[in-house]
Amino acid sequence: MAYTVHQAKTHFSRLLKEAEAGKEVVVMRGKKPVAKIVAIDQLNQPKAEEVPFRLIGAYRGKISWDEDAFDPMTDQELIESGLGYMLDAPLVPPPDK
Repeated sequence: MAYTVHQAKTHFSRLLKEAEAGKEVVVMRGKKPVAKIVAIDQLNQPKAEEVPFRLIGAYRGKISWDEDAFDPMTDQELIESGLGYMLDAPLVPPPDK
């Protein structure tokens, strides 16, 4: 069933009931359809037993890094990792206060 925007705003609850009943509700702006109201199919939503199990902190203790992992890279390390172009980049001076 097609409704104008004004009708849709005025009778929104009724349109929702129609959509829940399985009817297709179309909202028109003039003669142009601009929106469709449809019911959300409960059967398409995953059930609790179908959702994959996710344990927060499951990788705790399994990931490690060196103590110097977050230290600045040396010029040689920058070149070896393909970031040598950063050596020639001008440094931005701190803002004057």
